[in-house]
Amino acid sequence: MPQMMPMEWTLLYITFLSTFLMFNIMNYFNQSPNQENKTKKSIHINKINWKW
Repeated sequence: MPQMMPMEWTLLYITFLSTFLMFNIMNYFNQSPNQENKTKKSIHINKINWKW
């Protein structure tokens, strides 16, 4: 029946969108937190006493 066609397209769109979002969310939270320790750098501060 052609009357039901927009509803089927909407359901198809929602299905693909939810699959895409779930895939991206799972990939985002799947990263390991060990990379943070490797890129840690010490900050070197030159302390200058200004005498005005």
